[in-house]
Amino acid sequence: MAKPVRIGVIGCGVIAATHVESFQQVDGAEVAWACDLKPDRAGDLAAKYSISRVTTDYREVLADPSVDLVSICTDHASHASIACDAMEADKHIVVEKALAASREGLRQMLDAHAARPHLVFAGVFQHRFEGINRRLRDMVAEGAFGTVLTASMQLRCRRTDAYYSDDWHGTWDKEGGSVLINQAIHFVDAISWIMDGAESVSAAYANRVHPASMETEDTLTAAVRFRSGALGTLEATCGSHLNWEYSLAVHGAEGSVELRNDKLTKLVFADPTRQAEARAALENANDPQGVAAGKAYYGVGHRANLADVIDAIRDGREPFVTGEAAAKTVDLVLSAYESARSGGWVRVGEPATASKA
Repeated sequence: MAKPVRIGVIGCGVIAATHVESFQQVDGAEVAWACDLKPDRAGDLAAKYSISRVTTDYREVLADPSVDLVSICTDHASHASIACDAMEADKHIVVEKALAASREGLRQMLDAHAARPHLVFAGVFQHRFEGINRRLRDMVAEGAFGTVLTASMQLRCRRTDAYYSDDWHGTWDKEGGSVLINQAIHFVDAISWIMDGAESVSAAYANRVHPASMETEDTLTAAVRFRSGALGTLEATCGSHLNWEYSLAVHGAEGSVELRNDKLTKLVFADPTRQAEARAALENANDPQGVAAGKAYYGVGHRANLADVIDAIRDGREPFVTGEAAAKTVDLVLSAYESARSGGWVRVGEPATASKA
């Protein structure tokens, strides 16, 4: 039997249980450490999931020669320093969204991995593993829509002032933003991945209902130019009366598809045969097995995302969601913020470039 992949989970907040349960459902994966600055939080996670070792110092995890993989679930701003230290300690890493809170953090992580390319450097964008999103991406790539004209995402959710009562949510330096980089980034990633990447973005943001509790945006809209030439929109708010509602849509010269909360709500194609094929493909798309931990709106992709990281370590290959791929989505988000401040279009990957539309 192959040696188990031993894992240290750094950051034992809300998302950590989803990581631990996902790993514990993968044969040959063993969660060995629970680490958090708050000892009670680390201890509670360890007790619930029978994790043998607990610490408040992530460097203790990195010093353990038996640890193969570090799962980073801390606040956004600390991701880069922990990830770079982990790679310097020759550990594989998987980093929750958002990969970093700044372009400086992204650059540090990418440079650290470039110096150690033998390590697995993975991001978490679990919606890439859901069957309906994979099939929609395939349909775009196969030309099923004809010329794609527009693609869009919407997220309408609710976060109360209490959500922003800690020291990092709703701050530019520690969270990197708010609704776009935290809640909506899952769907920014999904639509960008489905469309094979964004070229440029023009955005506006506002703080409409949380001015007393945060300095960042609770509402943002953006126009996007995709690399294919299609145009798109991003719309996100965490000030809604709705707890959680999201949609993705692709409209082409020959067909249209809309999804809401992972369900097919519209499918119209000019060709009846293609319509029947598209309906069968989307309605029969298979989802991976999920985990009990976490919230329903996380979707079911975390287990598959993290299982793929374990397989990538064993097989000596890149993970399905590489750190470099996750960085591109963060760069799109940061480019939207840059555009909102500058009042012009910003090319994704070229944050210093802004021009009037």
